Amino acid sequence: MTTATARVSRHGSTTAKPSRDAKARERALAWVRRAPLLPALIFLIIVTQLPFVVTLVISFMNWNSLSPGTTGFAGFDNYVQVLTDPYFLQAIVTTIVMTVSVVLASLLLGLGLALLLDKKFIGRGLARTLLIAPFLVVPVAAALIWKHAILNPVYGLINGTLTWVWSLFGSDTPPQTDLLSSAPLLAIIISLVWQWTPFMMLILLAGLQSRPMDTVEAAQMDGATPWAIFRHLTLPHLRQYLELGGLLGAIYIVQNFDAVFTLTSGGLGTANLPYAIYETFYFANEYGLASAAGVLVVIGTIIVATFALRTVFSLFKKEAGR
Repeated sequence: MTTATARVSRHGSTTAKPSRDAKARERALAWVRRAPLLPALIFLIIVTQLPFVVTLVISFMNWNSLSPGTTGFAGFDNYVQVLTDPYFLQAIVTTIVMTVSVVLASLLLGLGLALLLDKKFIGRGLARTLLIAPFLVVPVAAALIWKHAILNPVYGLINGTLTWVWSLFGSDTPPQTDLLSSAPLLAIIISLVWQWTPFMMLILLAGLQSRPMDTVEAAQMDGATPWAIFRHLTLPHLRQYLELGGLLGAIYIVQNFDAVFTLTSGGLGTANLPYAIYETFYFANEYGLASAAGVLVVIGTIIVATFALRTVFSLFKKEAGR
């Protein structure tokens, strides 16, 4: 019995040892493959995660640089103040209105432009390049273009065009429009729609070009109208692309600071959450309160980004299943 047990033991050890060695080699190979990514991962953690952790810690503190003697632990008081203060509540409402308006308008205009650019015509490549150009402009530069070259009440493009049209009818006193004063939030929304429509157009154009054309051709041969093809074939196919464009646009627009700062400096009820955080931090010197508002913005962005990633993964699965 002892000899047999020893043989079984020796046999078991010889079979277990190679399996352990194989697992060790697999782990070593996995680390070898991941090693080139470690510097980038460490840099990403230092640049993004550590500042967020510091911001999270500060958000639970009562910290005003003008009153250093009162610094201490505040608990959830900063978060309660952000969600109850009229200024922050107005900033939250402005952020929601701005984000929803820009995303919906950009999606509708982007869909129309994508449908046009999906057709074959002379100069289509040039038209695509020109329509993409607004998205390539630096956000601050785009806001300055709208503030001075387009919306300026004295020499802007809008009033210049109105003056020229009015002069054709023999009038010397054309109507003057100052959109930045009369409707500042609308002016910001228009400038952001101009900048983000090309982004939506590119996503939807990619979706249009991935359509199964055999189904469309079969519907055309059966006598389906263009509207019926769009409603029953094109639009259902573009649903996930519309969701992706809307979610990605919302992630970026909810954090928009450049247009608000450049066009109105947050005046006349146009301050969104990023600008309210800026004012709270730099002018009121309330570091804890500003950090709490920033954490809430990050949490909202993460929630939206989660839905965006799910949409992206579903698109990948759909493409892989073809």
